[in-house]
Amino acid sequence: MIVEVQGADDRLADYTRLTDVALRRRLETERGLYMAESTKVIARAVAAGHEPRSFLMAPRHYAEMAPIIASAVGCQGRGDGGAVPVFLAPEPVLEAITGFHLHRGALAAMHRPALAGVPDLLAAARRGRGARRVAILEDLVDHTNVGAVFRSAAALGVDAVLITPHCADPLYRRSVRVSMGTVFQVPWTRIDPWPATEELHRVGFTVAALALSRDAVSLDQFAASPACTGAESRVALVLGTEGDGLSARTVARADAVVRIPMAGGVDSLNVAAAAAVAFWAVRTG
Repeated sequence: MIVEVQGADDRLADYTRLTDVALRRRLETERGLYMAESTKVIARAVAAGHEPRSFLMAPRHYAEMAPIIASAVGCQGRGDGGAVPVFLAPEPVLEAITGFHLHRGALAAMHRPALAGVPDLLAAARRGRGARRVAILEDLVDHTNVGAVFRSAAALGVDAVLITPHCADPLYRRSVRVSMGTVFQVPWTRIDPWPATEELHRVGFTVAALALSRDAVSLDQFAASPACTGAESRVALVLGTEGDGLSARTVARADAVVRIPMAGGVDSLNVAAAAAVAFWAVRTG
């Protein structure tokens, strides 16, 4: 249904709380919602089968959003959203409601999908052929880095992402935005408890920890090894938190410790940059 809004409205509570971090966390976890921002991101969420709770946009963006809304509610030609509210408001009102300038077309409050278990996620990847390249994000705290890693994963052939219990939320608004909606393309779930590599070993994965360690092999050497070159090779790359890197327990449980060769006196890269380099090096083609 189309709902025209001219100011504060109780029906917009999902959007008015965006500027309060604590309330946003409650909104996105306890109530099972997340925010999708921009026409492209919403389109990718809908294509992934995620269900909208409502939409919010300026009238000038409605024509572009109408086909996406129709697809989301499962009825072509129903760009009015059917039973799902489509809130339209002038841009100054939108900025007052959300607390920021909404310049990417639209927002949507989306219901969170249930997360799959690790075995099911890995088995279902690549349209049921099973994952061969997996990224594991250990306790990343920066939502921008999480989003950037997902974007690289989508672009460079990573089949699934596993995140540890304390890793930042991939469906946090900033993560979704930075990823350009690729958090909906790359299958992901939480791996808990961690570190627990047995589940990965059972299905044939070599677990490689990216870390600065004396016994680390170069990424070039690892990428040329049978662990990566075998016809059905399965590799899980573990990337650590921005400040301290990987925990000692994780490094100890890994099958290989891998470092990216550096020049210019630089000892490490930002985790998102390191992820992109490593994903490219071990890609399956």
